[in-house]
Amino acid sequence: MSNGTPSAWRERMNSKLVGHYVVFGVLLAVAIGLVVRMALDWTAIDTHSEQVLAGKQVELAAQQLQTAPLRGLDKKVEISRAAMTDFYAKRVPPNYSSIASRLDDLAVKSGVRLSRVQYTQGAPGAYLTEISMDSGISGDYPQIMRFINSLERDQTFFVIRGMTLTGQSGGLVNLRLRVSTWLRPADAAASGLPATADATGAPNRTEVN
Repeated sequence: MSNGTPSAWRERMNSKLVGHYVVFGVLLAVAIGLVVRMALDWTAIDTHSEQVLAGKQVELAAQQLQTAPLRGLDKKVEISRAAMTDFYAKRVPPNYSSIASRLDDLAVKSGVRLSRVQYTQGAPGAYLTEISMDSGISGDYPQIMRFINSLERDQTFFVIRGMTLTGQSGGLVNLRLRVSTWLRPADAAASGLPATADATGAPNRTEVN
């Protein structure tokens, strides 16, 4: 039978169709593979994005914790400065005369007698200079306790350093009292008194009877 017969023609057509099917199958497989690959890549990208986002959120939370103590710092500084200014104005005496006057007022109100008050000026500090007072105090027990309490509660900043019994006669008690207060360095320097100790190493003291 010649090549032009219907059977030969059908065989050629079948061969071409098979070839087309094979090519289509290969292309379909390649297309499916590309789609799967794109899906996997998209999933990987999406997972990586979530991980990056989570990492950024953790970093932000850590930064917020680190900066939390600094929030409102300017207001805290202003409040602290105002408190310091108020403390200096109300509780730090301006000069020696105000210290002596306040001690005398408290002694009179308590009924005790102060004698031989000696002032020792400490070395100038950055903000305050300590002024130490060493004196004798006499009176009955209730009077002395009133004086001690009044010192501790007074608006002027007094700190009791020590008390030593020096004598007792009947109901009268004699004590040695050591008290400290503070002046601003400029106010302490304006008094003209030397600080801490003289050339011999002895404390510099100003005595007030």
